Amino acid sequence: MASLRRKERSPFWFACITMPDGRRVQRSTKEKLRKAAQSKADEWERLSKERTKARQAHRVIADIYRAAHQEELPDASVADFVERWLERRKGEIAPGSLVSYSATCGLFLRWLGEKAKRPLADLDTRQFIAFRDEQASRVSAATCNKFIKQLRVVFEDARRDKFIAENPAKDCPRLKVASAEGRRPFAIEELKEVLKVANDEWRSLILFGFYTGQRLGDVAVLSWANVDLQAGEIHLRTAKTGRMVRIPICGPLMEHIESVPAGDEPSAHLHPKAAKAFLKGNSPMVSRQFGDLLAAAGVTDKRGHGKSSGKGRASARATSDLSFHSLRHTATSLLKNAGVSPAVVQDIIGHDSAEMNTHYTHIETKTKRSALEALPNIKT
Repeated sequence: MASLRRKERSPFWFACITMPDGRRVQRSTKEKLRKAAQSKADEWERLSKERTKARQAHRVIADIYRAAHQEELPDASVADFVERWLERRKGEIAPGSLVSYSATCGLFLRWLGEKAKRPLADLDTRQFIAFRDEQASRVSAATCNKFIKQLRVVFEDARRDKFIAENPAKDCPRLKVASAEGRRPFAIEELKEVLKVANDEWRSLILFGFYTGQRLGDVAVLSWANVDLQAGEIHLRTAKTGRMVRIPICGPLMEHIESVPAGDEPSAHLHPKAAKAFLKGNSPMVSRQFGDLLAAAGVTDKRGHGKSSGKGRASARATSDLSFHSLRHTATSLLKNAGVSPAVVQDIIGHDSAEMNTHYTHIETKTKRSALEALPNIKT
C-alpha cells in the first residue's frame, strides 16, 4: 500500500509509491484531503505494478508526470510519432539515410496495420520480434537486422522525449547472419563479359563502381555536381559512413565520363533510373537487376522470380558469391596486389573499420591517382 507524507510550504499530500523498476518515488497528489490523496496514491501503486498492461502503466506515469510538471505527458499514436520523427530528421541526416529510414518505417507501419493508430505505449518487444521474423521470410538476415537497428533509433527518441517509458525495440534480438566468406572478387574476364551484355546505364554503374570502389547506393545517386572534370576528381559523401571522399578519375573512367552526354543542370544524375529507385527506397530492385545481369552474362546461375521459382518475388533471395559490392572487393584486391599501401587503399575505398582507421593519414591526390592508374582497363 502506498504511503503519504506532507512537505513544508505545500498544502498537498505527497504519495510515496514504488515504480515498476523498484525505485521508491514521491509525487504530489495535488490533493488537500488525506482520503482523496490516499485513494490516488493507491491507484498509482496498483497500476505501477501491472507491468504487462502497457497502457495502464503509461497512464500512471502520465499522472505522475502531470503532478510533477504541471503539464501533460506527451502522447502520440505510433504512426503520428513516426511521421513527425521523419519530418524532424530532414536536414539532420544524409538524404540517402533518410530515404532508408523512411522505407523501414513505412514497412513497419504497414505491417502494424490498424495498430499503427494506437498509442506508442501499446508497443512491446514481441511485436518487433514478430515483424523481424516475418521479414526474414523474404529478405536476408542482415537486412532484417538493419530494419531493427533503424527502428531502435526511432523509438529511442520516443523514449527520450517521454512518449514511452522504455524503448520496445531495444530488446529485439538480432538474427544470426551467415558468414560472408563465400563472397569473392570478380575476375577481370568476368567483368568484361558482364559489360558486354549491360545497357548504357549499367555499363556506367559498373565502371564507376570498379574505378572508384564505392558502394552501389553512392554510385547510383552521383550527379554531375559530384564530378570535377577540371581537377579530374569525383567528390562525394558516403551514405553509410557520412565520410567525405575525393577520388581521382583514372584514364579509363575519364574516357567513359567524356563519352556520356551532359546536360546543363549540375544536379542531374549520371544514372537516372538507378538514382530514382534509390531515392524512393527501392534499392533491392536495383540489386536484383544487377543479379539478373550477372546471370545474363553467364557469370552466375539465373535466379528465378515469381511463380517460376516456386517462392514468389517476396521470398528471401539466395545468397550469391558475387554482387555489386564485389566490385569494391575487386578494386581493393587489385590495388593491394599492385603494391599500393593499405593507407592509400583506405583513402580511396573508404573502409570504415576501426583497424583501418588507425592507419589513416592524409593521402595526396597524386598518390591516389597513381594507385588507381594501376587498375586494369576493363572496357571492351
